[in-house]
Amino acid sequence: MQSWGRLPTAPQEGARISFRGDPLPSTDGRSMLPRGLGRSYGDVCLNDQGRLLLSRPLDRFIAFDPDNGLLRCEAGVSLAEILAFAVPRGWFLPVTPGTKFVTVGGAIANDVHGKNHHRVGSFGAHVRALELLRSDGTRIFCSATENADWFGATIGGLGLTGFITTAELQLRRVTAATMDVTTVRFSRLSEFFELSRACDATHEYTVAWLDCFAREGNLGRGLFMRANHAEGDPQRLSSERVRHPRVSVPFAPPISAVNPLTSRAFNALYYPLSRVGERRQHYEPYFYPLDGVGNWNRMYGPRGFYQYQCVVSSPEAIRELLDVVAKSGAASFLNVLKAFGDRASPGWLSFPRAGYTLALDFPNRGGDTLRLFDTLDRIVLTDGGALYPAKDARMSGALFRQAYPRWHDLERMRDPNFSSNLWRRVTRE
Repeated sequence: MQSWGRLPTAPQEGARISFRGDPLPSTDGRSMLPRGLGRSYGDVCLNDQGRLLLSRPLDRFIAFDPDNGLLRCEAGVSLAEILAFAVPRGWFLPVTPGTKFVTVGGAIANDVHGKNHHRVGSFGAHVRALELLRSDGTRIFCSATENADWFGATIGGLGLTGFITTAELQLRRVTAATMDVTTVRFSRLSEFFELSRACDATHEYTVAWLDCFAREGNLGRGLFMRANHAEGDPQRLSSERVRHPRVSVPFAPPISAVNPLTSRAFNALYYPLSRVGERRQHYEPYFYPLDGVGNWNRMYGPRGFYQYQCVVSSPEAIRELLDVVAKSGAASFLNVLKAFGDRASPGWLSFPRAGYTLALDFPNRGGDTLRLFDTLDRIVLTDGGALYPAKDARMSGALFRQAYPRWHDLERMRDPNFSSNLWRRVTRE
């Protein structure tokens, strides 16, 4: 079985969890790990020689308060299914990552973030309660006030404290299924920081795409996209459904379709030709531009790809990271920069923290790619930043332990029969 990056492959057995009242299967001496829709890029969702607890069959809505937007559901419900249910009723996800094909359990375990972190924090900040099923059969109901340690350990806990069966989420109200989006072209990195500071107070959602091949005076040029939910008549909210990809990549090409030549051409054209200015659009293309292409990860060929996502505190560190990438000539066309706010997550090992997060996708070119990442790691380490475990497939234990000093606390709370490739890698080396 592979992760979304199609890099590590681990032989493991899957066990479907179909009813939230059922016990977990026997370990048979093997460790277990929950798995949702498999959109983690690295090895956080893999458990070599172990058993994966497949949560997707737990896809039922349990209760909904239409006046206050409180939704209780099973952990296998996808964000796409929540949107299809909630938007016609005038509610929206409080936080959403760049894909809606994520389960609620996965969103909690990785404490996902979105384009509005500077306003509302991470997904975990909007989880009101959850139920945790341990391998010994114990069920723990936890929230910020009840079994608070279990709550903090499980949010961002990488699926290691037990199996999440249900969760209660606080949704946010909307009056339309559309967004008011403005795209601004900027010619250098300093302009991004100016735009970000100016828009944080006026727009709930902000994010930028960067041309990673731009150098010198144009280093960090890109497109800044800011948005708010449009105002509309709540009586005229359109019916929603789970929108599946319109097209799909049918197979992985023998060599990566993403390489320095194609990426340079894409960056050179996308920057000047992209539409700028204001427009009103459905929320899908703003939040989920890649969800319209099924199996897009196959474009990277049989060797797969890495996403390098970090958070650092200073603009200088972002500039240094981009300078290294630009000089390397490494291929990347998905280059995202976003400012994080200072709202702390209840999760002990949450990735978002005040500063700036940079996400870059690279085809796997073996040693060349890993050496580039080692250089980037040194910048992140010096800055006191962190890498995102949900996207990682190779960070060192030293970097992980510096970035997540409460990993000892999670190890103490970890279900003794739960583990993952990532956890063994970053805590034992």
